[in-house]
Amino acid sequence: MGCHSALSQCGNPLFLEASSQAQVSTLCDAVHYCRDCYHNLCSCLAQETDSVVLSVGYRKLPDHHHPSVSKDCLNASIYFMKGLTTYGVDPSRVVVCGESVGGGILATVIQALFSFPSLPKICAQVLITPVMQLINFRLPSHQQNQNVPLLTKDIIMMSLCKYVDIDLSWKDAIFNGTCIPPDFWKKYRKWLSSDNIPRRFKSKSLLPESPGPFNETAYLETKQVLDAEISPLLIDDKIIAQLPQAFLVSCENDPLRDDTLLYKKRLEDQGVPVTWYHVEDGFHGCIILFDKQPFSFPCSMKIVDAVITYIKGI
Repeated sequence: MGCHSALSQCGNPLFLEASSQAQVSTLCDAVHYCRDCYHNLCSCLAQETDSVVLSVGYRKLPDHHHPSVSKDCLNASIYFMKGLTTYGVDPSRVVVCGESVGGGILATVIQALFSFPSLPKICAQVLITPVMQLINFRLPSHQQNQNVPLLTKDIIMMSLCKYVDIDLSWKDAIFNGTCIPPDFWKKYRKWLSSDNIPRRFKSKSLLPESPGPFNETAYLETKQVLDAEISPLLIDDKIIAQLPQAFLVSCENDPLRDDTLLYKKRLEDQGVPVTWYHVEDGFHGCIILFDKQPFSFPCSMKIVDAVITYIKGI
């Protein structure tokens, strides 16, 4: 399936809305640190799923940090969903989609929308290699892929600190977990632990997963990472159980692979239908290279085709 657009301008997050002839509308929060990366991808999805793209701006780093981005995405989503009939959209066929940081923000937006019962319900969520938690960086995927190009350990820590507005000097405390209170880890370990990761994704050479010795000063300086608004994996079971069906994409060579696996487990435990697509030769961010010849990879188009097939099948 070919999707190659000549258009070049983009604003993030991106909202894909179906035309009056389409059966499905896709609201896509493609929040990322790379500018102008998503236009061709969203144009492709719009074309192949018979959708129309609406691009919405949001406040950006370095002047704005969390929660500005998530609030902007939520406010834009509410405004947009109130006017679905204006675009000739069937309110029962709204799909939301997000990649990387956008996937995590999208998850918080879906959860927040439960506070607005008058809005149409989301039909499905499509999360591509999402950031679902900023707490356990000792998961197998982080240990196995911490030096993989495009998203190394250092890039993750730098991006996290900038996004949450934490001094970079605390990055080691976050990575090693010394900022996590013992009672917090005891409470949420059931959702954050590698015990929930299938055996085939683990290796015998992994380091211990338990957080390092608790540092109260580090906790006070970094405690915002423990907020469920930043780590949507921590949301209560009663909310998880109400979430729409999900299409989850994970990549083998991705430090964030296990975030997807943990979220998959949480959804399935609460009876939410999940379609999981794992890309053995994939890496974080590869989807945006789908049309960037000669830098495109087979895994890029695999993900694009899988997302299109899923949306068209709803």
